Amino acid sequence: MQEICSQISRLPIPKLEDTINRYLAAQKPLLNDDQYRHTEKLAREFENGMGMVLHRDLLEHDRNRPWYDMYLSARDPVVFNYNPFIALNPDPKPEYNCQVVRATNLVVSSLKFLNSLKNDFLRPDIYYVNPKWGQNKIFRHFLRILPPSVSWYGAYMMNAYPLDMSQYRSLFNSTRIPNLNKDTLFTSEFARHLLVMRNGHFYVFEVLDPFGNILHPSEIQAHLTQIIYDADRLSAFELSYLTTEDRNTWAAVRQLLVQKGNEENLKKIDSAVFCLCLDDVSPQDETELSHCMLHGYGFNRWFDKSFSLIITSNGTAGVNFEHSWGDGVAVLRFVNEVYRDSTEHPAVLPSSSPALFVTSCDKLEFKLTHAITSAISAARMKFEEKRKKLVFRTFRYNKFGKQFVVSQKMSPDAVFQLACQMSAYRQYGKFVPSYEACSTAAFKHGRTETIRPTSVYTKKCANALIDERGKYSIEEMRNMIDECSKYHRRLQLEATLG
Repeated sequence: MQEICSQISRLPIPKLEDTINRYLAAQKPLLNDDQYRHTEKLAREFENGMGMVLHRDLLEHDRNRPWYDMYLSARDPVVFNYNPFIALNPDPKPEYNCQVVRATNLVVSSLKFLNSLKNDFLRPDIYYVNPKWGQNKIFRHFLRILPPSVSWYGAYMMNAYPLDMSQYRSLFNSTRIPNLNKDTLFTSEFARHLLVMRNGHFYVFEVLDPFGNILHPSEIQAHLTQIIYDADRLSAFELSYLTTEDRNTWAAVRQLLVQKGNEENLKKIDSAVFCLCLDDVSPQDETELSHCMLHGYGFNRWFDKSFSLIITSNGTAGVNFEHSWGDGVAVLRFVNEVYRDSTEHPAVLPSSSPALFVTSCDKLEFKLTHAITSAISAARMKFEEKRKKLVFRTFRYNKFGKQFVVSQKMSPDAVFQLACQMSAYRQYGKFVPSYEACSTAAFKHGRTETIRPTSVYTKKCANALIDERGKYSIEEMRNMIDECSKYHRRLQLEATLG
């Protein structure tokens, strides 16, 4: 994996002319003819004037500073603003959705993934311009037998691009540390313990031995059972609310915690393999699930951890992850592989008994001052105010889905973006600028690029479907949708491949 990734080049800075042309293409569906002519005039003046100076500065910046500083310099709270979540499907066998059973299986499968990563056994991530090659066993075998130094070129010959996997290094044993003005990312190479949270209490126990062997599943099951029994009520002071604060406030309070003698406990949190949150709630629908996985009640999360695996009382599972270290590509692969392994090769069964004799977990106790407890109370009040204002509404469209769109040789993402454009136009009576993130992992240390889905093609199609309904034949409408799909695919490729 590492040798393939070492062949990947850095994301180039686009030519100024190309950037201006893309900007104008994104503006065209939003403006009338007079507005567009004026915008084009200003853009061309910028291109031949100040734009040239700023472009030189941009190239200089790119040579000397890492781009991920922008993530760590953001001062807003990570929860609600940056941390996303991914919900897992239930285990297909209902009896395996018991909280302790599912948590044990997911923890063991997560540790298997960690060992594969550490031992360089993970299959490289590859972006296939033609997705059928991703399912081609002959092609995958061809890549496997090539020497690592030339396997990148073998993939490139088939229009397949190995993706940068440097973000995976921060998936485990990592935490975002708050500092004034700019945070830091901390990763421990040697820690072997798991952080478990229950009702705002913190527990740690080792899940790996010095050789990387995973603790026996029955012992993990016993520890989790013990924790649930021990943490049967809320903590008197829910320290984790501090991770919901703006970063400068949290940085100042963290210093107070260190000064009071809590540095060792904080290190145990920061260096833990990951955070397992055993929630005492049972989401009953997608709305409750979304609230639970995005923010919960604040007291049973450490939002600075690279990721937290959340398991509720009814076995609902999900991952909430801190965003500065990486994007959804690494986390999604981790979630998919862990889900598959935990359901196909469960470490414990519903009938399995926890180990009878295990050492007790370490419960982390913190020394607090009046200033710290006041800061916790203030953080809790701010969090509750934001939580109560957040509204989710979910909608499922059941007439067709991804497979039908693919069978029609169209892009599912393009069709979804067209639906968004039509919805916005129907609601507001005008076309609005829109944003879609696209991974640039095809480049070294790549993060994301912006796609602007609003186009002259989506505008034409939305007008035909809403304002001019019945004017066009089904074949003509289909052609318009095809045009939207092809153009969106082009934007996607441009963003993905630089």
